[in-house]
Amino acid sequence: MSWLAKLYETYEAGVKLNLPDGKQLMPISHTLQNAHIKIIIDGSGNFKRAEVLAKTQVVLPATEKSAGRSGRLPPPHPLADKLQYVAKDYPDHGGRKPSFFSGYEQLIAEWANSPYSHEKVVAVYNYISKGRVISDLVKSKSIHVGDDGKLLACWPFESDVERPTPLIFKVLPTLQKDKRINKDKPEVEQGDALVCWQVETDGDLQAETWTDTSLQDSWIQFDSTNVGKSGLCFVMGEDQALATNHPAKLRHSGDKAKLLSANDSSGFTFRGRFTSSDANQAAGVGFVVTQKAHNALRWLIARQGFRNGDQVYVAWAVSGKTIPDPLKASWDLLKEPVVLQTVTVEDPDQSLDHGIDLGGSFALRFKKYLAGYHTKLEANEQIVVMGMDAATPGRMGVIYYRELLASEFLKRVEQWHSNFAWHQNYGKDSHFTGAPSPKEITWAAYCTKLGDKSKAEVNDKLSKATIERLLPCIVDAVAIPRDLVESSVHRVSNRLGLDVWEWEKCLGITCSLYRGTHQEREYEMALEEDRITRDYLYGRLLAVAEQLESMALFFAGERRETTAARLMQRFSDRPFSTWKTIEDSLVPYKARIQSKASGLLDGYKEILDQIHDLFLGDDYIKDNRLSGEYLLGYHCQRKWLRDRKRVKGQWVLKETVESECQELGFCNQNKGE
Repeated sequence: MSWLAKLYETYEAGVKLNLPDGKQLMPISHTLQNAHIKIIIDGSGNFKRAEVLAKTQVVLPATEKSAGRSGRLPPPHPLADKLQYVAKDYPDHGGRKPSFFSGYEQLIAEWANSPYSHEKVVAVYNYISKGRVISDLVKSKSIHVGDDGKLLACWPFESDVERPTPLIFKVLPTLQKDKRINKDKPEVEQGDALVCWQVETDGDLQAETWTDTSLQDSWIQFDSTNVGKSGLCFVMGEDQALATNHPAKLRHSGDKAKLLSANDSSGFTFRGRFTSSDANQAAGVGFVVTQKAHNALRWLIARQGFRNGDQVYVAWAVSGKTIPDPLKASWDLLKEPVVLQTVTVEDPDQSLDHGIDLGGSFALRFKKYLAGYHTKLEANEQIVVMGMDAATPGRMGVIYYRELLASEFLKRVEQWHSNFAWHQNYGKDSHFTGAPSPKEITWAAYCTKLGDKSKAEVNDKLSKATIERLLPCIVDAVAIPRDLVESSVHRVSNRLGLDVWEWEKCLGITCSLYRGTHQEREYEMALEEDRITRDYLYGRLLAVAEQLESMALFFAGERRETTAARLMQRFSDRPFSTWKTIEDSLVPYKARIQSKASGLLDGYKEILDQIHDLFLGDDYIKDNRLSGEYLLGYHCQRKWLRDRKRVKGQWVLKETVESECQELGFCNQNKGE
């Protein structure tokens, strides 16, 4: 019950926050629904007009049973509900679904006649009692009937300027094929339209019932008189009114999966375990506690949840303060402005030097980012990380749960982003230094081109399982699974199966993974000319060969894959024998560069000689398979070459050359030196 207790505490803290309209926590005894029609009436319950709504969510009063209703006899909501509930004349107009008006009328009548009544509830009750809801909506052209007076399942005319398809047929969900009359045509049931109410009276500026806090308080007070029997609440440790049904709709308004449920009192669920079939013997949760806890969870998911299909993760501070999302990439985190006492951190690339000291610059940048959270959060504040997934449409489970102190949580986040930082290339406008997100890591390791889709994607089950394995690596500082790293290395090496942007993205992510899983080797994010390990040096050789051939192709105006790129997979398996093939293929390209820029060729030869001289003993002639370390050497050497020009026998940073040329008033056009 720990997660329920923390969510309850979060609700109590969250209602005290000064949040903008639409961002507040939902009151208890209410639920979230998509509304389709708004009916406007006056204070006496007389119809005025109606509107069809598009993509409008409303917070409506709900009973304990109706908040998670399902089955053949779903209980009504007390105010806003579907037409099959609120319209007495629904069956008279050919409604295809059962009418539940009697239950709805009884519930709203009890509320309207109770000591906790509200003038708007009385107005709605007076109006629905007339039994003219469908007739009034037809007259206002909000819903539509055929010549026989029956509700239409689809618009019978061709949609054009003169007879456009009414909005109601666009906002309602399409029926499944087995429920349609005409199987070949998309159909809707207009009785599924959810009606919300607007009561206009003189001097009332809050006519919409779903935003009227006084009406919400009226319903909460009335609903509290109808709660179940008292018992021990396992969360609070005290006697209070216990809940018999727990809320659903946690991930979205159509979500029916519940974290807590017990609806089998006549089967085998409790036999031999408890003295009776009372579910509260297994776990008793107070009505107010479960309402507040689930509302807090719903609010957190909508506000800062990470979604991976039906899988949801959320991290939060019990105090309600904002915290860094552990499942975001460094790029996404650093784009968020975090205000310190006198410093505002906004630009993710400010103060980063990608050419010289990537590691130190990034570490400083990320420390400044986290300093904002250290300022706002107390060291001993409670942080919770929770993951949920639904095994079936009606059952959801907690797949991950951790409680940490704020200081420990921020330390883990900093450790992850520092250890797994690398220069990433996600596309034309997405270059950054930092750690990738778990979702991107999953993509890099396991994505394939599914079916006829041209874009590589990850199988849904595999994606969920991988994210579930990666989260402890961030929050608990657990080592990344070795198979995931190996899969990424293999996929990058086999570059011919990937588009250019896909391969560039996978390369940066794979380097991040390999560097992070071998922290003891202290890899830098810049070229290490003094690192003499075999795999690192072979990676550097491959990068020089690729750059040399690329430059020769550029001089000739050709665009195609280099020999180094085509043989990369074979090179990673048998580096020595494959290098001989690559080296032999460079002969004509060296001749081409010699004729265009001999100084540039001398620079390439000089680097190749330096790398060869660094091999120890017989490391060079070993033909064993390379580890992922060769990708670090390859990536660093390639970036080193792309950031520099050969000028007067020296390799100089391009920025330095350009700035000197601007000072002199000219720009060197020579492609070589």
